[in-house]
Amino acid sequence: MSAVSKMVVKPNAPGGRSATVVALPVKRVPLAVRVRGWTAFAAARVLPPLTVLAVLLLVWEVACSHPGASLPTPTQVMNDSWELIAHPFYDNGGTDKGLGWHLFASLKRVALGYAIAAAVGIALGVLVGQSTFAMRGLDPIFQVLRTVPPLAWLPLSLAAFRDGEPSAIFVIFITAVWPVIINTAVGIRNIPADYVNVARVIRLNGLEYFAKIMLPAAAPYIFTGLRIGVGLSWLAIVAAEMLIGGVGIGFFIWDAWNSSLISDIIVALVYVGLTGFVLDRLVAALAVLVTRGAATS
Repeated sequence: MSAVSKMVVKPNAPGGRSATVVALPVKRVPLAVRVRGWTAFAAARVLPPLTVLAVLLLVWEVACSHPGASLPTPTQVMNDSWELIAHPFYDNGGTDKGLGWHLFASLKRVALGYAIAAAVGIALGVLVGQSTFAMRGLDPIFQVLRTVPPLAWLPLSLAAFRDGEPSAIFVIFITAVWPVIINTAVGIRNIPADYVNVARVIRLNGLEYFAKIMLPAAAPYIFTGLRIGVGLSWLAIVAAEMLIGGVGIGFFIWDAWNSSLISDIIVALVYVGLTGFVLDRLVAALAVLVTRGAATS
């Protein structure tokens, strides 16, 4: 049981009266109650996906265990690719590297292309959202260009840059920029009229209106576009790296296919899925932090 603590506050002015501040004891939750809470959380959030995963693995194991099966079973994948799983950062030179290095190379390309797409997309989205003329002039072009598949841009970017590295970054940029532009423009157009009126009453200049009204009000929409964009970026880089070669998770998958290493491909797909999930969660957490919960995770 916590003891009640007291503190006497002395007056600052002469002749004043002192006061006693009593700190109430903090109620500690019993260990048994906390254990029941953790157990309930695990049963509600952790147990269902683990159960579904176990069932899927069992079905996969049974379906592929017969002689002549074209795909390996989960146990065979573990046996064939254990060295790849256990040593993700080996480096034998050239493109003979562990999955960790391939992922790192892909993430560097995604980070650069996505950062450019975020900056350009927010700027163009603000322009389209603020200006009726810009919206009427640019929106039809954006609607057409955003339907072009990401890999369709790769030959054009290779012709323009004459190098695989900037071409892959361009493909990421052109894939991720459209949802950022569109969602930012929607967010700007949906700024409440009361906010605009208040900005006029207190006579905010353009920069103050942008920083104090426009960006905070449109932030949930902007982060929705950024979240869609990061997922598309990850999809695009894997496909682009299959064509440009070099070090990267896409090239690793294509090289494993050419070497008939199906188990390595399955392991790489697991890495790709987990990395994409982590990227999505990171952007969602940043959105909740910046918008103070206005953007849902």
